[in-house]
This record gives sequence, C-alpha cells and structure tokens, in this order.
Amino acid sequence: MIGNRADSFLRLIRRSQRGKLKIYLGYCAGVGKTFQMLQDGHRLAAEGIDVVIGYIEPHGRAETQALTAGLEAVPRRKASYRGVDLEEMDLAAVLARRPAVVLVDELAHTNVPGGRNEKRYQDVEEILEAGIHVISTLNIQHLESLYDTVEGAVGVKVRERVPDKIVLDADQIVNVDVTTEDLLKRLGEGKIYPRERISSALASFFRAENLEQLRELTLRELASQIDVRRRDPGHEESRSGLDQVLVCLGSRGPNSEALLRYGSRLAGRLNRNWYALYVQTPHENPEVIDAQTQRILSNTLALARRLGATVFTYKGEDVVDTILRFAREYRIGHVVIGRPHPVSGLRRLFGRRDVAERLIQKARGLAVVVPDNQVKAAGAESGPLVREAMEDARPAAKSAFEQASIRAVVWRESMAKEEAYRDLLKRALAGRGDVDEARVWDILRSREAQGSTYLAEDLALPHARIEGLDEPILAVASASRGIHEPETGRTVRVVFLLLSPAQPEDCHVRLLAELGSAARDDAFLHGLAAASDASELVGRVRASLLGS
Repeated sequence: MIGNRADSFLRLIRRSQRGKLKIYLGYCAGVGKTFQMLQDGHRLAAEGIDVVIGYIEPHGRAETQALTAGLEAVPRRKASYRGVDLEEMDLAAVLARRPAVVLVDELAHTNVPGGRNEKRYQDVEEILEAGIHVISTLNIQHLESLYDTVEGAVGVKVRERVPDKIVLDADQIVNVDVTTEDLLKRLGEGKIYPRERISSALASFFRAENLEQLRELTLRELASQIDVRRRDPGHEESRSGLDQVLVCLGSRGPNSEALLRYGSRLAGRLNRNWYALYVQTPHENPEVIDAQTQRILSNTLALARRLGATVFTYKGEDVVDTILRFAREYRIGHVVIGRPHPVSGLRRLFGRRDVAERLIQKARGLAVVVPDNQVKAAGAESGPLVREAMEDARPAAKSAFEQASIRAVVWRESMAKEEAYRDLLKRALAGRGDVDEARVWDILRSREAQGSTYLAEDLALPHARIEGLDEPILAVASASRGIHEPETGRTVRVVFLLLSPAQPEDCHVRLLAELGSAARDDAFLHGLAAASDASELVGRVRASLLGS
C-alpha cells in the first residue's frame, strides 16, 4: 500500500511547478504517521528522487529512529528559550539545499520565538512556494475549526492549531489508522512514550473513550473532505452560487470563536464559500469603542481569516437591515448569528426584539441559524466511516477569470486610499471608451461608504458590478510603503480592484469568491507585495487565479 501511495505522489512531483503537499493524518500520537512518512521517503529515494529530512521527531521510538538511517538530514537550527537549548528545522538551510522532497514532522508545531516564522506550517508554506515538495504529519485535534469539537469531546484545549486551509489545499491526505486497542497496547509496551509516562498518559488523554471519539472524528473529517474533493467541476462552480454562508459578528460577542468554527464547518459540509461580517454602527465607531473591545474584535476577525472566511466590515445604522443588504449582494443562503443577551420582559412588552429575532422576522429566502451559546460540537455530524487515502482527487474547476482583463501597477511611494483607488481605476479603464470612468467612480465611492474594503492585514478589495460592461476587469497594485485608510488608520500593501459585468448576476460573486480564496494564501499576498514591476504582478496573479 505504501508503495502505491508513493508512486502516486511521484507522478504529482514530476508534473508540478509549485511544491505539492502530502499530509499523513492521524487521530493521536503513536498511530504511525512519522513511521509511514519515513517509509514513503525511502520509497521515493529508491526511485531516484532527491529526498531529505527537514525535521523528524522520533520521540525516542526506536523503530522510527531506525528509519531515519539512509536519508540525508538537513542540520537543525539551534535555539535557546528561557535558558533551555532547543533544536528547530532550519528553514534557510532547507531552501538553500533545495531538494525535490523534504520530510517535515509535526505540522502544527510552534517554533521557538525569534525565528523566521511563528509556526512550522508557515515554514512549510515557504518551502512549497519555493517549488519544493513536502510530506508532513498532523493529528486531527490540531485543526483550527475543530477546536470546540475536540474540547467538548475530550475536555482538552488544544493550543497548537493549524488553519483549515492548509489541509484543504493539500494535494494528498493519507489517513493513518489503527484500532484503539492496538494503540493502547503499543502504549503499554513503551512504544509511544517512556515507561515513566505511561500511567499519566492512560489516566488523561489516552483514555479509551477519548481515543474512540478522536478516531471517529478523524474518519468523519476524511469522509467529508473526500466528498468535497470528488465532486465534479460543475459542482465546484456552484460554490459561488446561491446558498453561501454568512457568519455575523459583534464587537464583543460572547461566543464569536465558536460561531466562526460552526460557520466554517457548515460551509464545508455545504461545499460553499463563506463570509464573516461585522456591522459597525455609529455606536461602535473606532473613536468610540475602547481599546480592549478593539483588540477582541481584531482577534475575532483574524480568526475568521485563518478559518478561510472572506471578512467584511459594513457600516450601518441598523444591524439587521445591513446584514440583509449584504446577504442580497453576496447571494447568501445561510446566516449564522449568535444568541444575544435576552431582552427584558418590560422591553418585550413594548415590542423590543433582539437582533436574531428581528433577523428571523425580516429574512425572506434565508436560513437563519442561531446555535446555542455553548455550542461545542459544531460539525460533529454523522457520516460514513472512510479509511481510504485521498489520492489527487480534487477536480480542476474552471476559473471565472479566464475572460478577465488584468492590469497592474507597482507604487514606490505611500498612497492615501482615495488617491490609490482613483489611480488604479484610471489604469483599469485605460483604452475603454465604452465605460464612463466618472460613473464607475461614483459607484465605487458609494460602495465604499457602505463598508470598508480593507479586508485583511495586507489587502484591500474595492469592487462593483457595472451595467454595460462586457468582461471582468481586474487591476492589481502593490505599494511597498503602504496604502493608508484615514478613517481607521489601517494600512495595506496590495489592492485588487474588481469591476464585473452586471449580468449574469452570479458573475460578481464567483469572481469575489476566487479572489477571496487566493487572498487567504499569505505567501501569495507577500509575493505580490514584494513584486518588482507590473509584469511580475500580472504573472503572479495569473499563476494563482488561472494556473498559468
């Protein structure tokens, strides 16, 4: 079985340009992920592939340690933290060595402070961007969207977590599965931890009921991902159709993190894009809310981006009306909203209702989901138990940008937001006498007044649907010194300006969904921000959106 999997990965390597990622996924330490990864490495090396060990953690397991023999290991970087000498993967050395394949254990690992990246998965993203293929390992409890599910199931708060997009974007996932009885036998034989740690492990995490729940969770996750990846391209194109998912956020919502993880799992089950929306009322203007609330909100929106949402801030006097306006514009089918603090009996007597109740009353054609405040098992739906590996099963969906005109500019000086948008619009419409620039500018300004299009730490995405436009127009700009938004004080380095034909109606949503997906790739955004000229910018955008 290992040989067949290695052969399949070998075919991927030989036809790739960007690095490919293969993950051995398990439900617990000791199931054999690292062991199988090393076997895979030996198989590839026997086929003449240049394979090195970037980082392996054998945890004192003799069988695993023995398998490292015969494979070149890149020397580790030594680091000291709080007086303790530690070793980390040397990312710079791996990139300089430039093998065909690098083996990197424990994808969710947190690096020693002071290194190039905070997390090992970020190291892996840099390696992949350099065109080097990676084989790695991960336990199911480290998936960000499963944090609440795992805590509810086994009572453990998992501190080291990996954004779901890392696993969703993997080219192969192999489930490493053993029965809980066999795993506990291995633990008792001292094959997982030293004998002095066995009793404490059996009394805590390695309880049989915990392992069974984690194993079932892993199998359900694999079943869900196989279902998504094996849908045909026609289904993939429907991701941006009606029935997308929206999670509504408040500045100090008591369960915002749980809501976001619920929304992420729901969107995955429905195979739909999803959005996170914060409605900024006049009472929550940045000049009004306190610093602690701003930090909470910033952390919530950062989590939404890590989970794969496209994040928007809309301005509005009325929260419900603003949510419904967003839902119409982005063809939302499911709205996930938290349960607010209950309205007092006296206020109810005078007709007052909370936001969720008002939304349910006014929504037409929308499914409004109000999870319990203590939701802990989001996404723990039943499903078939699947033990097969996923082997390059993702369909190649057609890009909505195939017919788009793409323009680009690199600004060397800092820019104010309005100045930058005006300049980018002028470049986008250069030579387009059939489009009234002044009219388009008015539409963009009106759209911007509704809500800032500064979406992420490094990205702004002004956009509009334009009557009479016969093809999408995408303009991209990078500014090494930043583009500043005076209203909020925020700065970004990359701007996408998207103009879409008004018809068909779903065209704009599809284009936004593709841009949002690309923008969740930090390496892609950093590459755009570092581009030296317009042609490099266009090349990077085309490579990401069109695969060319």
